[in-house]
Amino acid sequence: MEPDGRVDLAGVPGDVLALCERLRSQGKRAWIVGGCVRDMLLGRAASDWDVATDARPPELLKIFPRAIPTGIDHGTVTVVKGGAHYEVTTLRGEGTYTDGRRPDWVAFVDDITADLARRDFTVNAVAVDPLDGKVIDPFDGRGDLARGLLRAVGDPLQRFSEDGLRVLRAARFVATLELTLDPSTEAAIAPTIGTYRKVAHERVRDEWLKTMKARTPSRAFEVMRRTGILEVTCPELLEGAGMEQNKWHAYDVWRHGMECMDACAPDPVLRVAALLHDVGKPRTRAWSDKTQDWTFYEHERVGAEIAAPIAARLRFSNEERERIVALVRFHLVHYSDGWTDAAVRRWIRRVGKERLEDLYLLNAADVTAKGRDFQPDLDTLALLKAHVARVLAEGAALSTRDLKINGRDLMKELALEPGRILGEILEALLDAVVGDPALNEREALLARAREYVAKSR
Repeated sequence: MEPDGRVDLAGVPGDVLALCERLRSQGKRAWIVGGCVRDMLLGRAASDWDVATDARPPELLKIFPRAIPTGIDHGTVTVVKGGAHYEVTTLRGEGTYTDGRRPDWVAFVDDITADLARRDFTVNAVAVDPLDGKVIDPFDGRGDLARGLLRAVGDPLQRFSEDGLRVLRAARFVATLELTLDPSTEAAIAPTIGTYRKVAHERVRDEWLKTMKARTPSRAFEVMRRTGILEVTCPELLEGAGMEQNKWHAYDVWRHGMECMDACAPDPVLRVAALLHDVGKPRTRAWSDKTQDWTFYEHERVGAEIAAPIAARLRFSNEERERIVALVRFHLVHYSDGWTDAAVRRWIRRVGKERLEDLYLLNAADVTAKGRDFQPDLDTLALLKAHVARVLAEGAALSTRDLKINGRDLMKELALEPGRILGEILEALLDAVVGDPALNEREALLARAREYVAKSR
């Protein structure tokens, strides 16, 4: 910020300034608006650049004939320059929001202040004149940034009743911008939760993934828990709130999940797995008279069964769902120096070689999030990683693709027809080879295959 309250335009992409200049050359005004302005004020690098203008939609299509009419009914076109996409939107006011997501109608206006008044939060309702860097800030968004406050523009009940996604964006911004939610803004979330229920699951998933890029995403999930958002989206997680764990944990199940998520590497999908990794604990919790403590036997298996429909409900891709569920299922590792090479190979085969790095990161976050003396567990993890690395370096077979024979060999040498039995034989052979890598020789495998066929018949 310059001493006179203007912003330095040096950080604005040249294509954005050229786009604004093009509008001015046609007698139209333009302003840089939205999250990019907020990020400029915070000294952060902006990723998306948006422009507001008093040019009407038909004029925009004439000024930018190659523009994509992405939301032309609401006054938005997308201008592509240098491979980057820039949204240009006509200044507008908005009508009612029947569907809880988009306005039923818009009214185009000429006043930038009127346009900013329809935005969600004050920190996003700031504009910059690309001509001289002058800041237009009618709702004191800069002041709220300085105070570390997230506050709705105008009446928060109205803002949240219009667009159900805004309550989830409020939670996200608390985490990604590291702001405190204004009390009156937070108080308006519960009364408008019905509008939030209309939000598509895909939009919720996208907000979760954006949240996971924050330094401490738990800030957002605490807002979701307090306000009822999570009760709508993922009530399974709330079962662990206030639930005491065993002596090895300093936190309840809920707080441990938050700590694990924060401690995990900032890979959004990996952090979702960290969030859900102990979701099975509340349903497996039992008191042990022997240890005089709480136990959670098979919580990882039950957790995977719970995580699968959650991931499906939130419309994660098949690949993402498989990754999340597998990490929840196998996050618990009971390695000891008594594990043989064969035991390590079997563990790798069970969890999948492609999941190893994820599991290392998740396990490290999990043990750190206990809040107790976790260094011995980290030392054990280091021993496991070293043992796995040595086993992998030896090149032992870990999948049927690594065997010295394949399905074609079985059909040719054993006169078998294509079918399920081929896969069954290869899996049985792999199980033997995992136990003893020396068995991975063509003739030895064929001999075992013949024995398997004879027994099956």
